[in-house]
Amino acid sequence: MFSPPLARADQLLPLLQTQGFAVLDAATVRALAGVDAAALAELARDWNDLPPDGYLKDGGRYRFRRHASFIAEAGVLRAVPHRAHWQPLDYNALHGGMERWFEPVAPATTTRPDWLALLRWLAGVAEALKSEQPWYGEAHQFRIDTAGGIGRPTPEGAHRDGVDLVAVFLVGRHAIKGGETRVFEIDGPRGQRFTLREPWSVLLMDDTRVIHESTPIQPAEVDGHGHRDTLVVTLRAGGFLDPDG
Repeated sequence: MFSPPLARADQLLPLLQTQGFAVLDAATVRALAGVDAAALAELARDWNDLPPDGYLKDGGRYRFRRHASFIAEAGVLRAVPHRAHWQPLDYNALHGGMERWFEPVAPATTTRPDWLALLRWLAGVAEALKSEQPWYGEAHQFRIDTAGGIGRPTPEGAHRDGVDLVAVFLVGRHAIKGGETRVFEIDGPRGQRFTLREPWSVLLMDDTRVIHESTPIQPAEVDGHGHRDTLVVTLRAGGFLDPDG
C-alpha cells in the first residue's frame, strides 16, 4: 500500500490551488476543526447503524449509507429538510439521473458538536478556496463491506461529484485489503495513488480540477468479513444539484 502524501496545515490551501487535492492526517484534522480524538472515536460508532443502499444498479449488497443536507454561511450551519441525493449522468454514469432517497443521518449524529465542527471547518475551507457565499452541503455516511466477497466504494469508477469541494474522511478499516484511493487531473496525465489507513485522516479535493475513485475491497482472510467506513462531505456554490437545476 502506498502511503498518502500528507500535508501540513499551512500547505492545505496552496495544494488545493495548485494540484487540486491535499491529504491531512488525523492530528491536523483535529487541530483545524477543533475536535478531539475521543469525540471522533465516539462518532465513529454511528457507522454500525447504517441501512443498506437500495439503489445499487450492479445488484450488489455491499454498501450501507445515510445522507444529510445543510447550508453553511458565514460560519453558521442550517439543516434543510431531508431531500433526495441527485447527480446528472455526466457526473455519475451508473447512478446519475435518478432521485435516491437514502435514509437520513440520525438526529443524534447531526447535532453532535464534533459533527458540526467538521462541517463548519469544511465550509471555511470552501470559502477560503473560492469565496464567501452560501455553501450547499451534503454529508454521506458510507460502509462498504465484504460479506459478498468484494465491496466497491465507487462502482461508478473515476468521477467528479459535480460540486466545488469534496472531503473523504476515512472513519475506519477492518479486516480488509484494497481500498486504494486514486486522484487524477481532470484534463491531464498526472495522478496519485495511496491508501488512507488512519482513522479520521482526510482527502480534500477541488472537484472542478480532479477526478477520483477508490478500488474494491476484499476480506483480508479467506472467508473473512471486513468493512471500510468513510464520511464524504461535498460543498457546492449556487445551490444543490437537483433535476430542475
